[in-house]
Amino acid sequence: MSHIPKHEFKQRREQLLAFLRKQKHSAVALIPAAALQTRSRDTEYPFRQDSDFFYLTGFNEPDAVLVLAPDADEPVQLFCQPSDPHAEVWHGRRLGVERAVEALDVNAAYSIEQFEKLLPEILNGVHSVFYPHDKPQLHQQLQTAAAFLRSAPKKGYSAPVAWVDCNPQLASMRLIKSDNELAVMRRAAEISVLAHQRAMRSTQPGRYEYQVCADIQHEFAMHGALAPAYGIICGGGVNACILHYTENSDVLRDGDLLLIDAGAEYQGYAGDITRTFPVNGRFSDTQKALYEVVLAAQEAALATLKPGSSLPKAQDAAAQVITQGLIELGILKGSFAEHWDATSYRKFFIHGLGHWLGLDVHDVGTYDAAGKKRAFEPGMVLTVEPGIYIPPGMPDVDEKWHGIGIRIEDDCVITADGYENLTAGVPKTVAEIEQWMQNK
Repeated sequence: MSHIPKHEFKQRREQLLAFLRKQKHSAVALIPAAALQTRSRDTEYPFRQDSDFFYLTGFNEPDAVLVLAPDADEPVQLFCQPSDPHAEVWHGRRLGVERAVEALDVNAAYSIEQFEKLLPEILNGVHSVFYPHDKPQLHQQLQTAAAFLRSAPKKGYSAPVAWVDCNPQLASMRLIKSDNELAVMRRAAEISVLAHQRAMRSTQPGRYEYQVCADIQHEFAMHGALAPAYGIICGGGVNACILHYTENSDVLRDGDLLLIDAGAEYQGYAGDITRTFPVNGRFSDTQKALYEVVLAAQEAALATLKPGSSLPKAQDAAAQVITQGLIELGILKGSFAEHWDATSYRKFFIHGLGHWLGLDVHDVGTYDAAGKKRAFEPGMVLTVEPGIYIPPGMPDVDEKWHGIGIRIEDDCVITADGYENLTAGVPKTVAEIEQWMQNK
């Protein structure tokens, strides 16, 4: 169960029920839980709940469906796995149907084994069905039930006529975090900070990327975050120029930088931090020069974070600093105006500045609203992660820069008058990093 209180999950369901009641015609919503995924033969990957289902229930078991039917006698129904002593001996405890009503504060609970049988009754006479369109099993179940209803009009059955993706509505709800969510995210960030601090202190020439990665995962687990929020990136040297490098198999070499992108998942919510630092604890002059451009770019972007601003404004602030910095280092040759107009920085800063953060590391929510770039509001959480990457062999760039990849990333909450950096505890300036690594 989640550390977010039960009444908050109920409030979220009530908000979605209110949305359904506002529709022109009768509507229901169905949101499925995740299923176990086969790893090989008869073993499964560790279970991870569907984020939307978890957001509405706090329930962390597979093979369940939440039904919201505002016009029904029981508006909130949960279909879940029944208690089964034999299965639970093998696979773990289940909440069960009998305890689900009280434990999750729903109106009714049924066995998931009854779902397909009762589905025509749920859909009969309903005009619009809201469900996630990226769930093929549920889609097929809905279409089968609708076909049954269409086949028997003489019995007074009528099938739904509108099939609507519920993801946009849930994404809108999830975009602004509650105080309880922010408390959990602060803890996810704190655990992530501790892991990055440890990684900096444990890194040295001759260790392998996977050994540093193991330190990170151990630190996560020791503080109650049993899994990373995404595949850990631990790229030394030229591997830092691969944005989603996850092999983590190479030896760390004296004189190289190490880029670590890692965040803990705690109570379903993600941390997401990137730091880049020297394997031997000392930046070379070349590394330091490029690193300070990226750091200045992040500081410029952070300075724009406040209600009413936007991600494109922050992106432009970072990109301007990177453009000017690359010119001053001689990596770009020419005037700022010509390179800004040509967006030359995109050859080196090849990804966006950041993304929403929450139950998913790349969290839901659009970046546009009403035809405009979405303005920041208090309670939004996003990453700010500028970078510069110069892979080996990049043409027209002095070879001394080749093979350097640098990214700096923090997690920020938009507040009433600015922002809160949740991950500021990881050393970030050149002086802080060198001091931290020397005091092992």
